[in-house]
Amino acid sequence: MVDAEEVKRFAALYDPQPFHMDEEAGAAHPLFGRLAASGWHTAGMTMRMVVQAIGGISGGIVGGGGEIQWTKPVYPGDTLRVEIEVLEVAPSRSRPDRGSAVMRNTTFNQHDEPVQIFTVRVVVPKRPA
Repeated sequence: MVDAEEVKRFAALYDPQPFHMDEEAGAAHPLFGRLAASGWHTAGMTMRMVVQAIGGISGGIVGGGGEIQWTKPVYPGDTLRVEIEVLEVAPSRSRPDRGSAVMRNTTFNQHDEPVQIFTVRVVVPKRPA
């Protein structure tokens, strides 16, 4: 569950905009209407869920570029989950021990509304033959 104090702490360190750090400023903001998590905080929470879901990849997940969309605000009290979809897999032309994959990670709130869509190309190790 997204915690208000964690939202404020993250914002104070990494995205110090008033609507991420203060309830009154969030309430006054026409888009949010209340304290809202930074999109970068949402991205971090999503990454944690992705790593927990597919954490068995040797050497980790290394991104090679992507696109992120924040489709709805994330608020304290929200419960998030992520769905991971592999869109493409290809062997590396120059490194026989690895390949790449394009993944779409869609983060949903407790109402099954998408709050973030992150499409990324990642470098992955090839499985032994």
